[in-house]
Amino acid sequence: MVHPASGFRGTRAGVTAGSGSSLQSNDDSSARPLPRIQVSYWCPQGHETKPVFLKMPEDQIPRTWDCRRCGGPASRDGQLAAADDLFDDGYKSHLEYVKERRSGQDAEDVLAGALEKLRARGVLPDQLMRDT
Repeated sequence: MVHPASGFRGTRAGVTAGSGSSLQSNDDSSARPLPRIQVSYWCPQGHETKPVFLKMPEDQIPRTWDCRRCGGPASRDGQLAAADDLFDDGYKSHLEYVKERRSGQDAEDVLAGALEKLRARGVLPDQLMRDT
C-alpha cells in the first residue's frame, strides 16, 4: 500500500488532476473520445497484428510493426514483409556478437589470462585444469 503522503502515486490514463479515481470529468470537451483507427500488419509467417492509432495522416502511420506473436517484422503489405525477411539475420546472442569481435586465438589468450589470475589468487588449484 502506498502511503498517502508519498510523492509516488499511480494514476490511470485519462484521469484529470483533482477528479479522484474516476475516469469521468466534469469538462465536456474531454468526454468525447479521440478518433482512432485500427491498422493491420502481416509478418512473413502470416500472423496479423492490429495496433490502434490515433486518427492521423496516412504518411504518419508506421510502415512496419513488430509482430506480436513471433517478433518478426510485419508490414501493411504481406509481400513486402516477406521480402524484408530475406535480408534479416535474425536475433544474435551475446556470444555471437563476441565471436564477431574476437578471433579464436584472442579467446584462448583471454581464457589463459583469467586462469592464471585465479591460480595466482589460490582459487583454482594447478592440477584441476591440467591433463593427468
